[in-house]
Amino acid sequence: MIDVYSTATPNGHKVHIMLEECGLPYRVHHIDIGAGDQFKPNFLAISPNNKIPAIVDADGPDNKPISLFESGAILIYLASKTNQFLGNTDREKFTALQWLMFQMGGVGPMLGQAHHFRLYAPKKIDYAVNRYTNEAKRLYGVIDKRLTQSAYLAGDEYTIADMATYPWLRAWKNQGIDWADYPDAKRWFDEIDARPAVRRGVEVLAALRKPLQDQKAKDVLFGATQYKKR
Repeated sequence: MIDVYSTATPNGHKVHIMLEECGLPYRVHHIDIGAGDQFKPNFLAISPNNKIPAIVDADGPDNKPISLFESGAILIYLASKTNQFLGNTDREKFTALQWLMFQMGGVGPMLGQAHHFRLYAPKKIDYAVNRYTNEAKRLYGVIDKRLTQSAYLAGDEYTIADMATYPWLRAWKNQGIDWADYPDAKRWFDEIDARPAVRRGVEVLAALRKPLQDQKAKDVLFGATQYKKR
């Protein structure tokens, strides 16, 4: 049994989707990031960067438990554990990993900044809004161009690279994106969105997600509480 410590965000959705796709049994523990659950000692013991998701696999390598944080590392671990969604050859594997790193290093951080400055910043800063909106459009363009060449990000097969990227594109409106500008990315998005395991994955903990309107929650996520040394 895999214990998943998470909430309904793009990074959480990645792992929920992978668990649904690969069919491993799992148990979900809600980490309320607006309330500060991510700073509790028990969670920090498995996720020292105080970010979701994290997992504990009781049946880890050498039949010993293992805990993992960082969504990309978790996806690679689960793909390796089940021999699924990471290609069948070294070439396929490294192609998938490069697109996973593209998501981890570019799509997630940059679209996250677009969300912050377009939706959550206490003051609208035009420079920041324009910078991250334009970067979002650039990244969508990279994805769209890639998907003119192949059915999925890593080639002809669906992989963890697609699972990692898809959840971040679900909030395209908030990122200032018009799908008409990215037809091949839209084709890919719709195909993944229709997968039964994906639909189940994005519903995990979704009912517990709260609108970010409470000032205390904003302080926890964006203020002094977030940056306190632990």
